[in-house]
Amino acid sequence: MQRRHLLKLLPLCAAATPWMAWANDEAPDALVKRVSTDVLNTFKADPSLANDMGRIMGIVDSKLMPHVNFNRMTASAVGRHWRQATPEQQAQLQEGFKALLVRTYAGALTEVKNLTVVFKPLRAQATDTEVVVRSEVRGRGEPIQLDYRLEKTPQGWKIYDLNVLGVWLVETYRGQFAQEITAKGIDGLITTLRNRSAGRPG
Repeated sequence: MQRRHLLKLLPLCAAATPWMAWANDEAPDALVKRVSTDVLNTFKADPSLANDMGRIMGIVDSKLMPHVNFNRMTASAVGRHWRQATPEQQAQLQEGFKALLVRTYAGALTEVKNLTVVFKPLRAQATDTEVVVRSEVRGRGEPIQLDYRLEKTPQGWKIYDLNVLGVWLVETYRGQFAQEITAKGIDGLITTLRNRSAGRPG
């Protein structure tokens, strides 16, 4: 599998034994493994899903996305412009960003094949409320770095950023979104997100 395909698949993959128990709660590395494995196993059990993007998006939305803090992720990606947005615009930005990520994950699922993900020891204390779960994706070629930032919330651990090959997802989008807002305003970014999540050109 080519390196670019590996990069496309990274957010969907996890397969390793969690390192530590987290009091009475599910450990963050255990959460990443469980949820990702559930999504992948559902897909692999039904090969016909590969031809049904709507069903794949539904699986990703129901199984994976509830474990992502989209409010924090969207606010961080929009950056300083977030406070300038009205509550309605903030809701639309979050909805559009979520839809875009769901489509991205769903599209990557159609290409999942023979990857192994190995977790590194979790460097955290049981009292920590924010952690980084570090892993490597191993397939053809050099291992690919894949890290998750998670925060502890009243609803459990939530993912709020991903690092692929040393680049954090939120930081990457922040630059893109800033350019879009500068050129077209907040409403322009909302429109772009809607178009991309629907598979249309931005």
